Amino acid sequence: MTAAATDVHRLFGDIDIYLFDQILRGRIAPGQRIFDAGCGGGRNLVFFLRDGYDVRGIDADADAVAATRQLAAQLAPRLPADAFQVAPLERHTESDESADVVIVSAVLHFAHGHEHFDAMLAGAWRVVAPGGLFFARLASSIGIEHQVQPIGGGRYRLPDGSDRYLVDEARLMAATARLGGQLLDPLKTTVVQGQRAMTTWVLHKPEP
Repeated sequence: MTAAATDVHRLFGDIDIYLFDQILRGRIAPGQRIFDAGCGGGRNLVFFLRDGYDVRGIDADADAVAATRQLAAQLAPRLPADAFQVAPLERHTESDESADVVIVSAVLHFAHGHEHFDAMLAGAWRVVAPGGLFFARLASSIGIEHQVQPIGGGRYRLPDGSDRYLVDEARLMAATARLGGQLLDPLKTTVVQGQRAMTTWVLHKPEP
């Protein structure tokens, strides 16, 4: 790894490249409040923690939350001890409309069915403040429709052998309309040959 690449990795960690794109395009500004709805071990939060953002997060995995708390203690000791909580996305206590940016990266496709997906989505969307940004990456059937096997309730077996809840363009557009959101970008899908498809879904929550 070159020195320049090392510096980039130090600043941004293993951030999702499509979230990195939102930063480069100026859609996420210093001083904003970030809520990572499924933070895992904090892979998408290194830059925000280093750069003084007000960061909060949840994850259903206690070990993952412990790892994120440790990361935050190193990079942003100013944050309160309870900034990261163990909680499922559909049942958390973060205040409504309290974050300028909500990140839901590689989370929604773990839904158990349609109702669970809708509940998870509602749990993330309610935190977005008016004028805020909603960023999601999730597995989809877009581009691999004939390579996935339905197993019920909106879940499918993918070519890589995993089972995921999959969306398609129609479901995402219907959800956008139901939420009252506005697409900031067209849906963008990356098809990983012989494995899966991942779609980026970026919304703006309009002011009242």
